[in-house]
Amino acid sequence: MRFVLRAERAGDDGVQSVLTDPAAVVDAVLALVREGGWTVGVGAGPVPPEGTRAGPAFLGARRAVDAARQRGVRLAVRGAVPADAGDAQAVLTALAVVVQRRSAPAWEAVELVGAGRSQAAAAAALGISRQAVGQRLAAGLWELERELRPTAARLLARAAG
Repeated sequence: MRFVLRAERAGDDGVQSVLTDPAAVVDAVLALVREGGWTVGVGAGPVPPEGTRAGPAFLGARRAVDAARQRGVRLAVRGAVPADAGDAQAVLTALAVVVQRRSAPAWEAVELVGAGRSQAAAAAALGISRQAVGQRLAAGLWELERELRPTAARLLARAAG
């Protein structure tokens, strides 16, 4: 991940960082959602070269954290282009629901296939049939996640202006 400011804890349920790659932001958001217990605010906007905490992206993230605390899925996006930030929030929220509801067996299959293994290799590693891996991936909505991740990243880039 390309950090401008490294991650640091912010309160009991927050972490602050500045990333410049929207796909890395999606990865970080979903990792936090999977871990659970975090309020996630994403600010999309210009990042000063020195990465100060006063830039539009960082200030947007602070506003997003406040908004996220009021939402069922504790995630919000604020950005330089509000309509695109809202769209990014909707897609990230859908992804968050997928991640939160995925079962442990589905996670096993997703992690192996997501790391580049074929379904047959994942099946061998898990000691199950290839069809069972396919069922776990389907139940875990892996294909939907793979389609929505780049969409979320594109929307975050647009929201940044």
